[in-house]
Amino acid sequence: MSTETYRQMQEYFMHHLRLMHYPVAIRYIFEQEELDRFKRDVPHYVPGKALTFCQAEIGARMEGLTVLMEKDRLGCANAKFVFGWKGLDEAEIKSHMKYVRDMDQAEAFVRSKPRLPEGKLVAVVVSPLADAFAPPHVVHFYCDNMQAYHLAVDWMSAMNVHPLKPSMTMNSAACGGNVQAYNTASMNIFLACSGSYNAGKTERGEINVAIPGEQLVLVMERLKKRVDDHGGASITRPGQPFPGADICKNCPLITFKKAGAEEAQA
Repeated sequence: MSTETYRQMQEYFMHHLRLMHYPVAIRYIFEQEELDRFKRDVPHYVPGKALTFCQAEIGARMEGLTVLMEKDRLGCANAKFVFGWKGLDEAEIKSHMKYVRDMDQAEAFVRSKPRLPEGKLVAVVVSPLADAFAPPHVVHFYCDNMQAYHLAVDWMSAMNVHPLKPSMTMNSAACGGNVQAYNTASMNIFLACSGSYNAGKTERGEINVAIPGEQLVLVMERLKKRVDDHGGASITRPGQPFPGADICKNCPLITFKKAGAEEAQA
Protein backbone atom coordinates (compact mmCIF):
# COMPACT_ATOMS: atom_id res chain seq x y z
CA MET A 1 0.00 0.00 0.00
CA SER A 2 1.08 3.56 -0.60
CA THR A 3 1.94 6.15 2.02
CA GLU A 4 -1.26 7.97 1.06
CA THR A 5 -3.27 4.83 1.80
CA TYR A 6 -1.75 4.53 5.28
CA ARG A 7 -2.47 8.20 5.90
CA GLN A 8 -6.12 7.74 4.89
CA MET A 9 -6.43 4.66 7.10
CA GLN A 10 -5.05 6.53 10.09
CA GLU A 11 -7.43 9.43 9.54
CA TYR A 12 -10.40 7.09 9.15
CA PHE A 13 -9.73 5.13 12.34
CA MET A 14 -8.94 8.25 14.36
CA HIS A 15 -12.07 10.05 13.19
CA HIS A 16 -14.60 7.25 13.53
CA LEU A 17 -13.21 5.66 16.70
CA ARG A 18 -12.28 9.01 18.27
CA LEU A 19 -8.77 7.78 19.03
CA MET A 20 -6.56 9.89 21.26
CA HIS A 21 -3.30 8.31 20.06
CA TYR A 22 -1.95 7.68 16.59
CA PRO A 23 -2.08 3.98 15.68
CA VAL A 24 1.52 2.73 15.85
CA ALA A 25 2.91 0.94 12.82
CA ILE A 26 5.52 -1.61 13.96
CA ARG A 27 8.05 -2.94 11.48
CA TYR A 28 10.44 -5.68 12.55
CA ILE A 29 13.60 -5.51 10.45
CA PHE A 30 15.43 -8.79 9.96
CA GLU A 31 17.74 -7.85 7.07
CA GLN A 32 20.70 -5.47 7.26
CA GLU A 33 19.99 -4.30 3.73
CA GLU A 34 16.53 -3.08 4.75
CA LEU A 35 17.97 -1.29 7.78
CA ASP A 36 20.64 0.41 5.65
CA ARG A 37 17.98 1.53 3.16
CA PHE A 38 15.78 2.83 5.96
CA LYS A 39 18.61 4.83 7.50
CA ARG A 40 19.49 6.31 4.13
CA ASP A 41 16.01 7.13 2.81
CA VAL A 42 13.62 7.66 5.73
CA PRO A 43 13.75 10.68 8.06
CA HIS A 44 13.67 9.30 11.58
CA TYR A 45 14.60 9.74 15.22
CA VAL A 46 16.61 7.60 17.61
CA PRO A 47 16.38 7.50 21.41
CA GLY A 48 18.69 10.02 23.06
CA LYS A 49 19.22 7.47 25.81
CA ALA A 50 18.40 3.78 26.05
CA LEU A 51 14.61 3.39 26.32
CA THR A 52 12.11 0.63 26.84
CA PHE A 53 10.14 -0.40 23.76
CA CYS A 54 6.93 1.06 25.19
CA GLN A 55 8.77 4.36 25.72
CA ALA A 56 9.88 4.36 22.08
CA GLU A 57 6.24 4.00 21.12
CA ILE A 58 5.48 7.24 22.97
CA GLY A 59 7.35 9.06 20.22
CA ALA A 60 5.13 7.48 17.56
CA ARG A 61 1.71 7.58 19.22
CA MET A 62 2.00 10.94 21.03
CA GLU A 63 4.56 12.99 19.08
CA GLY A 64 4.07 11.61 15.59
CA LEU A 65 7.71 10.54 15.23
CA THR A 66 9.26 7.67 13.33
CA VAL A 67 11.62 6.04 15.84
CA LEU A 68 14.37 3.55 15.09
CA MET A 69 15.13 1.17 17.93
CA GLU A 70 18.33 -0.87 17.69
CA LYS A 71 19.69 -3.29 20.26
CA ASP A 72 22.08 -0.83 21.88
CA ARG A 73 19.25 1.68 22.38
CA LEU A 74 16.84 -0.75 24.00
CA GLY A 75 17.13 -0.41 27.76
CA CYS A 76 14.69 -3.14 28.76
CA ALA A 77 15.88 -6.69 29.42
CA ASN A 78 12.34 -8.06 29.10
CA ALA A 79 11.93 -6.60 25.62
CA LYS A 80 15.40 -7.80 24.63
CA PHE A 81 14.39 -11.33 25.57
CA VAL A 82 11.10 -11.09 23.64
CA PHE A 83 12.89 -9.66 20.58
CA GLY A 84 15.49 -12.43 20.66
CA TRP A 85 18.27 -9.98 21.50
CA LYS A 86 19.27 -11.95 24.60
CA GLY A 87 18.81 -15.47 25.86
CA LEU A 88 17.27 -16.69 29.07
CA ASP A 89 19.48 -16.06 32.08
CA GLU A 90 19.14 -15.99 35.85
CA ALA A 91 18.76 -12.22 35.94
CA GLU A 92 15.77 -12.39 33.61
CA ILE A 93 14.16 -15.07 35.76
CA LYS A 94 14.80 -13.16 38.99
CA SER A 95 13.27 -9.99 37.51
CA HIS A 96 9.92 -11.82 37.55
CA MET A 97 10.05 -12.98 41.16
CA LYS A 98 7.75 -10.21 42.36
CA TYR A 99 4.98 -11.69 40.20
CA VAL A 100 5.22 -15.39 40.99
CA ARG A 101 5.49 -18.05 43.72
CA ASP A 102 9.06 -19.19 43.24
CA MET A 103 12.01 -19.40 40.84
CA ASP A 104 10.66 -22.47 39.08
CA GLN A 105 7.42 -20.73 38.25
CA ALA A 106 9.29 -17.60 37.19
CA GLU A 107 11.41 -19.62 34.76
CA ALA A 108 8.40 -21.44 33.37
CA PHE A 109 6.49 -18.19 32.84
CA VAL A 110 9.41 -16.43 31.15
CA ARG A 111 10.00 -19.42 28.86
CA SER A 112 6.34 -19.31 27.78
CA LYS A 113 6.54 -15.71 26.52
CA PRO A 114 6.12 -15.04 22.80
CA ARG A 115 9.52 -14.39 21.17
CA LEU A 116 11.04 -13.53 17.85
CA PRO A 117 13.71 -15.97 16.61
CA GLU A 118 16.82 -15.48 18.72
CA GLY A 119 19.53 -13.43 17.06
CA LYS A 120 17.54 -12.71 13.88
CA LEU A 121 16.09 -9.24 14.55
CA VAL A 122 18.24 -6.32 13.38
CA ALA A 123 16.04 -3.40 14.46
CA VAL A 124 12.48 -2.28 15.16
CA VAL A 125 10.84 0.81 13.69
CA VAL A 126 7.74 2.41 15.19
CA SER A 127 5.88 5.26 13.53
CA PRO A 128 2.41 6.71 13.23
CA LEU A 129 0.48 4.54 10.78
CA ALA A 130 0.32 7.49 8.37
CA ASP A 131 4.12 7.50 8.11
CA ALA A 132 4.70 3.77 7.69
CA PHE A 133 7.74 3.44 5.40
CA ALA A 134 6.95 -0.22 4.61
CA PRO A 135 4.05 -2.56 5.31
CA PRO A 136 3.79 -2.76 9.11
CA HIS A 137 4.00 -6.19 10.64
CA VAL A 138 1.67 -5.10 13.44
CA VAL A 139 -0.42 -1.99 14.10
CA HIS A 140 -0.70 -1.18 17.79
CA PHE A 141 -3.70 0.83 19.03
CA TYR A 142 -3.82 2.42 22.48
CA CYS A 143 -7.56 2.56 23.19
CA ASP A 144 -10.21 2.94 25.80
CA ASN A 145 -12.50 0.00 26.54
CA MET A 146 -15.15 0.63 23.89
CA GLN A 147 -12.68 1.63 21.17
CA ALA A 148 -10.96 -1.71 21.76
CA TYR A 149 -14.32 -3.47 21.66
CA HIS A 150 -15.24 -1.90 18.32
CA LEU A 151 -11.90 -2.92 16.81
CA ALA A 152 -12.31 -6.45 18.16
CA VAL A 153 -15.86 -6.83 16.83
CA ASP A 154 -14.86 -5.56 13.39
CA TRP A 155 -11.78 -7.81 13.32
CA MET A 156 -13.80 -10.89 14.27
CA SER A 157 -16.39 -10.10 11.63
CA ALA A 158 -13.82 -9.29 8.94
CA MET A 159 -11.71 -12.39 9.66
CA ASN A 160 -14.69 -14.69 10.43
CA VAL A 161 -13.10 -15.67 13.76
CA HIS A 162 -15.06 -16.16 16.98
CA PRO A 163 -14.36 -16.06 19.82
CA LEU A 164 -11.28 -13.88 19.92
CA LYS A 165 -8.64 -15.37 22.22
CA PRO A 166 -6.43 -12.63 23.71
CA SER A 167 -2.97 -13.43 25.05
CA MET A 168 -1.36 -11.57 27.94
CA THR A 169 2.01 -12.10 29.59
CA MET A 170 3.67 -10.82 32.74
CA ASN A 171 5.96 -7.85 32.42
CA SER A 172 6.04 -7.59 28.62
CA ALA A 173 2.84 -5.96 27.43
CA ALA A 174 3.82 -3.74 24.51
CA CYS A 175 6.79 -5.83 23.41
CA GLY A 176 5.31 -9.29 23.98
CA GLY A 177 1.72 -8.44 23.08
CA ASN A 178 2.70 -7.23 19.62
CA VAL A 179 5.10 -10.11 19.01
CA GLN A 180 2.21 -12.44 19.88
CA ALA A 181 0.07 -10.83 17.16
CA TYR A 182 2.95 -11.15 14.70
CA ASN A 183 3.73 -14.76 15.53
CA THR A 184 0.12 -15.95 15.44
CA ALA A 185 -1.17 -13.69 12.63
CA SER A 186 -4.09 -12.90 14.91
CA MET A 187 -5.45 -9.86 16.68
CA ASN A 188 -4.43 -9.51 20.32
CA ILE A 189 -5.97 -7.49 23.16
CA PHE A 190 -3.95 -7.09 26.33
CA LEU A 191 -3.64 -4.93 29.43
CA ALA A 192 -0.69 -2.76 30.37
CA CYS A 193 2.05 -4.45 32.34
CA SER A 194 3.62 -2.71 35.32
CA GLY A 195 6.41 -1.37 33.11
CA SER A 196 4.26 -0.02 30.30
CA TYR A 197 1.82 1.48 32.79
CA ASN A 198 4.54 3.61 34.39
CA ALA A 199 7.42 3.94 31.91
CA GLY A 200 5.21 3.61 28.84
CA LYS A 201 2.78 6.25 30.11
CA THR A 202 -0.59 4.52 30.11
CA GLU A 203 -1.96 6.04 33.28
CA ARG A 204 -5.30 6.74 31.58
CA GLY A 205 -5.96 3.02 31.67
CA GLU A 206 -5.47 2.47 27.96
CA ILE A 207 -6.11 -1.00 26.58
CA ASN A 208 -3.72 -2.40 23.98
CA VAL A 209 -4.97 -3.72 20.65
CA ALA A 210 -2.50 -5.31 18.22
CA ILE A 211 -3.62 -6.18 14.68
CA PRO A 212 -1.40 -7.82 12.06
CA GLY A 213 -0.68 -5.15 9.48
CA GLU A 214 -1.95 -7.08 6.49
CA GLN A 215 -5.33 -7.54 8.18
CA LEU A 216 -5.89 -3.91 9.06
CA VAL A 217 -7.39 -2.98 5.69
CA LEU A 218 -10.04 -5.70 6.18
CA VAL A 219 -10.90 -4.26 9.59
CA MET A 220 -11.23 -0.78 8.09
CA GLU A 221 -13.44 -2.10 5.28
CA ARG A 222 -15.72 -3.69 7.87
CA LEU A 223 -15.86 -0.46 9.88
CA LYS A 224 -16.57 1.51 6.69
CA LYS A 225 -19.40 -0.84 5.78
CA ARG A 226 -21.02 -0.29 9.16
CA VAL A 227 -20.61 3.47 8.88
CA ASP A 228 -22.10 3.48 5.38
CA ASP A 229 -24.99 1.19 6.36
CA HIS A 230 -25.93 2.82 9.67
CA GLY A 231 -24.61 6.37 9.44
CA GLY A 232 -22.08 6.04 12.25
CA ALA A 233 -19.43 3.84 13.80
CA SER A 234 -21.25 3.10 17.05
CA ILE A 235 -22.19 -0.47 17.86
CA THR A 236 -23.70 0.42 21.24
CA ARG A 237 -26.06 2.94 19.61
CA PRO A 238 -26.28 2.11 15.87
CA GLY A 239 -26.51 5.18 13.68
CA GLN A 240 -24.64 7.39 16.12
CA PRO A 241 -21.15 8.65 15.30
CA PHE A 242 -19.59 8.24 18.75
CA PRO A 243 -18.39 4.72 19.58
CA GLY A 244 -19.48 3.67 23.03
CA ALA A 245 -21.83 6.53 23.87
CA ASP A 246 -22.16 6.37 27.65
CA ILE A 247 -25.95 6.30 27.69
CA CYS A 248 -28.08 3.47 29.06
CA LYS A 249 -29.48 1.33 26.26
CA ASN A 250 -33.24 1.84 25.66
CA CYS A 251 -33.53 4.23 28.61
CA PRO A 252 -36.83 6.13 28.11
CA LEU A 253 -35.47 9.17 29.93
CA ILE A 254 -32.31 9.74 27.88
CA THR A 255 -33.71 10.55 24.46
CA PHE A 256 -33.57 13.57 22.18
CA LYS A 257 -35.97 14.96 19.58
CA LYS A 258 -35.69 17.75 17.09
CA ALA A 259 -37.17 20.99 18.33
CA GLY A 260 -40.45 21.94 16.63
CA ALA A 261 -41.15 25.34 15.14
CA GLU A 262 -43.22 26.40 18.15
CA GLU A 263 -40.33 25.52 20.49
CA ALA A 264 -37.87 27.40 18.32
CA GLN A 265 -40.06 30.53 18.55
CA ALA A 266 -40.46 30.30 22.33
